[in-house]
Amino acid sequence: MKYDYDFIIIGSGPGGHNAAIHAKSAGKKVAIIEKEREIGGACVHQGTIPSKTLRETASNLSRFTKSADGFQFSLKENVQVESLMNRKVQVRKGHVKYMTAQLDGIDSFRGKGTFVDDHTICIKDIKGNETTISGQHIIIATGSRPRDPEEIPTDHEHILDSDSILSMIYLPTSLTVLGGRVIACEYATIFSELGVKVTIIDTADRPLRFLDPQLTDKFIESFESKNGTYMGSKKIASVEWDGISEVVTKLESSEEIRSQKLFVALGRLANVEILNPKKVGVELSPRNLILVNENYQTNIPHIYAVGDVIGFPALASTSMEQGRRAICHALDLNMGTPFENVPMGIYTIPEISCIGLPESEAREKHGDNIVVGYANFDEVARGQISGITDGLLKIICAEDGQTILGVHIIGEGSTELIHVAQMAILGNLPLDTYIENVMNFPTLAEAYRVAALDVRNNYLKNHKK
Repeated sequence: MKYDYDFIIIGSGPGGHNAAIHAKSAGKKVAIIEKEREIGGACVHQGTIPSKTLRETASNLSRFTKSADGFQFSLKENVQVESLMNRKVQVRKGHVKYMTAQLDGIDSFRGKGTFVDDHTICIKDIKGNETTISGQHIIIATGSRPRDPEEIPTDHEHILDSDSILSMIYLPTSLTVLGGRVIACEYATIFSELGVKVTIIDTADRPLRFLDPQLTDKFIESFESKNGTYMGSKKIASVEWDGISEVVTKLESSEEIRSQKLFVALGRLANVEILNPKKVGVELSPRNLILVNENYQTNIPHIYAVGDVIGFPALASTSMEQGRRAICHALDLNMGTPFENVPMGIYTIPEISCIGLPESEAREKHGDNIVVGYANFDEVARGQISGITDGLLKIICAEDGQTILGVHIIGEGSTELIHVAQMAILGNLPLDTYIENVMNFPTLAEAYRVAALDVRNNYLKNHKK
């Protein structure tokens, strides 16, 4: 059978966009479908770009106050949130322009895509006109949307979700955050850094549970040092706007938290309804996520899914890699390095990043003779100079004290620093590489040498026993 396209990609966010350009570079005929006016998905228009622009402002203000001893500095009352993101429009336009240029040679369709059969997609545009196209392979990359529980009356004015949090006109004096996952923690620390009194309420006993516990301990310590409050292992009884000035959150423990605004960050829902994947038998999980194997294939071999629609980790960088790997598998191309060597970056303040195995998994796979070393950022000159003294870098090595199994970092600059570990792991470089080679002084990268020396000392202690 002859198809209109080799690949039809539904969604132009990080996963879909990267899949499209890799399929094009392999010489294939590609179509990409996007329901919004511009490409980029929620990442560019509601999520990553706007939130990280606000984060940059908050982080810059924090650095200034730390370095300008003797100055009294605070944001004026009723500061407009939009004024703290002056570069948002410029950054977004620049990124959309760059992404659009990369799609040159790819047929783009604007509208909502729906399965007709397992090779055919019907696209309905905003005027109701329909276009039907067929593809040998289909990649679902339709992203996700905020999960607004029915019992919480999200009104997008007083009680907000991740699509409306940045639509606030004025910076509130207080904010309650429901949830302890990535989006919740990123926004909680951003607003806390801007002087807002923030309370995180989480059903889990600690936030960001997929991370090494030492990083989350550091995270809580840093957050609470800036007038933030983390309330773990709590269940919500009710949430309501009092009709005057505050949102009231009542807990099953009878505690009551009042704040000007409340941010609901209790997960996201995969955008699968518009595709009607059940019509062609695409299997979904109980949480309505598309089920895929290690190659991002659904139960129908020529249909793949990447990004938020398949769930964790639902980060832009990992979605991009999933898109590339799906194309590589469909075309029987070498995928390159294992997926576990993809770093994870979380843009809280301070940043958190990791690659490889956390300590608990390393012990399960390699035994209790693994060797761990640490470097606190206050041990390196750049940390002291820049006021970044609450950071931690942790290296986990195998029993030989040389094979790096994982690196975990919390502290400003960690999402950049992690790539030093990534290259070492990809290149199978021994731990001593960090000890025997020169790093610029003063830099945060020196923390690798400090942690590596700690690993060596611990290794020698173990072998003297």
